[in-house]
Amino acid sequence: MTTGVSRLSWPLIVVLGVFALVRPILNITGAMDVLGKPVGPVLVTVVISTVWLAAVVWRRSARPVATLTCAGLVYGVLAVVLSAVLSPILRGELVGPLATPGGIGVVMVLLVNAGWGAAVGVVALALELRLEHAGR
Repeated sequence: MTTGVSRLSWPLIVVLGVFALVRPILNITGAMDVLGKPVGPVLVTVVISTVWLAAVVWRRSARPVATLTCAGLVYGVLAVVLSAVLSPILRGELVGPLATPGGIGVVMVLLVNAGWGAAVGVVALALELRLEHAGR
């Protein structure tokens, strides 16, 4: 008997989570500054969301909300790890979610990114249902 979690496409989830690392990498390299604020972060978030949406719709994911919620969580974990590894190297001290008291920073990163994935997943589900209905 398979559970709902085992029916998820974990390779897809991991790839989408890793893809979202483009956002912190653009920040770290300073490339985000070229785009300017607030346009840069918003534009990059829209691009990542669009890729996530297209990927689950194209793959006809049976569970787009769960898939993208998990992708958001994978991204959140990877972003926390990236911050923990790179901030001491680049800034000489630990900054970011792990540096917040009581681990609240990590919790917030995970909640926000799970919410982001879930929101895109709801849009993907609606689009899949619309496409399914149109195909009848």
